This record gives sequence, C-alpha cells and structure tokens, in this order.
Amino acid sequence: MDALVDSWDKENFAYFMEMGTGKSKVLLDNAAVLYDRGLINGLLLIAPKGVYKNWFDSEIPVHLPDHIHKKVVLWKTSDKSKKQKEILNTLFKTGTDLHILIMNVETFSTGDGTAFAQKFLSCHKTMIAIDESTTIKTPTSNRTKNILKLSDDAKYRRILTGSPVTKSPLDLYSQCLFLDPWLLGHQSYYTFRARYSIVKKIQVNGRHIEVVVGYKNLGELSDKIKPFSKRILKEDCLDLPEKTFVKHYVELTKEQQKVYNQMKQEAIAFLDGKMQSSATVMNQ
Repeated sequence: MDALVDSWDKENFAYFMEMGTGKSKVLLDNAAVLYDRGLINGLLLIAPKGVYKNWFDSEIPVHLPDHIHKKVVLWKTSDKSKKQKEILNTLFKTGTDLHILIMNVETFSTGDGTAFAQKFLSCHKTMIAIDESTTIKTPTSNRTKNILKLSDDAKYRRILTGSPVTKSPLDLYSQCLFLDPWLLGHQSYYTFRARYSIVKKIQVNGRHIEVVVGYKNLGELSDKIKPFSKRILKEDCLDLPEKTFVKHYVELTKEQQKVYNQMKQEAIAFLDGKMQSSATVMNQ
C-alpha cells in the first residue's frame, strides 16, 4: 500500500522491491487506478523471456481487479501465423477495455518487436513497465536503445527489480534514463560515469584502456533516486527465517590460480584470449 500511494500518480517510478514483496501486484494495482481514472487504456509489459509468460498465466489473472474489462495478448516472437496476427490485431479494436501487450525484452534487439510496440503505443494512452529492469542496464545494447526510444511515447513509465544494482552503481544509468532523462541530471553515460566512478587508465597489449576501479559520490546518487523510487526488502515485510550459508571450498588449477591472481591485483585478466574486467580488485 505504501508503494502504491507513493507511485500511483507519478509519471515515472521505480519499484525496487525484492522478490516476494509484491511488486507485480503493486504495478497492476497502479495500472488499475490509472485506468479507472481514465488516464490510461493501454499497458505494455516488458519482461525477460523466462518470466514474461508468468504475467499472462498468473500475475494478471490473480492481481488485476475483476471489474476491469481487459484484452491481454502475449507476444510470440517466432509465431507469424495468420491466427497470431488476428490475436495481435484485437489490441487495436475500439472499446473501453484495458489493452495489455506482454513482450519479452529480447525481442527488442530486432526491428519487428520494436515496430509493433511503437504501433501499440501510438494507438493508446499507455503505461510501459519493465520487469527485471536490469535487462536494459547496458547503454550500448540494441534492446536498450530501442526501448529508450519508445519511452517518450508512453504517458507513464515504471521499472521493477529487486536488485537495481547487479555489478556496479553504474547499472542505474539506463534504467533511470528510461524513466526520464533528467532524473539523474545526466544525459550522457560518460558524464554519469565520471561523476560516480573512479576510472584508471591501464595498458593492455600495447593499448590504453579505461577501467572502473572504484566509486564516489554514492550518497548523492542515492538521494537523487529516492524521490522517484520505493525500496522494499524482504526483512521489512515478511516473516522469514534467517538465511543459512554453507561454505564450499574449491581447489584451483594452476591456470585458474594464475587468472585469479591477475584479476585480484589488476582488476583485469585474460580468459581464452578475451579480456575480462572487474569494477574492483578482488579481496582474498
């Protein structure tokens, strides 16, 4: 309820809620409120391939209020049949239904899915929601670029993830850029990186490359995110026992030990001829 109250009328919002704390329900309740008030009549849900069918099979049937008349269509990348085209076209029939299109994030790496999503957005007053939004954390990937282009055509934007930072605080840039380019005050990834990370130039095979070796100004970054996000941990709302950890010891081969030591000392190593990098050096 706190998350819904904080977010329902915001154009941009991030549900940084751990698994099991109800972010799917909050998102659908939010869409329901906006639909009931006549502010949206379309919902574009984007989720990873292994998750997106759950919205169709479980989340929407269970959590979307029964009084809402809806038309729900699941995008099937490989299905080009006439029947599937007819199903997709039902999303463009006039009426008072809430039109819901569920797409897997991987399809935005190509043109077909992106073009259809663009058509859907142009025909409806829409909310776009990205489940497991770290799937768009890489600014240079095609799917991130295509989804960012779509964001301007939505009235409302939401991102959902229990772990907004998977490897480094820089993961936040594209996720927040999707919501609004001005939320973090940086429209360039490189100015964002310069503000919040420590970059070191190193020489590898005769080339100079930049490697992130640490972070800075993280308190400032946290303060910037708070106004448009809600962070909820399992421990805040669920009665669960403490986790039990079991250590497993693994003996490294000589080659593995060599790579490990190189990564530990330089935050960079070569594996099968390819460079692997880490944001920080490894602790023993």
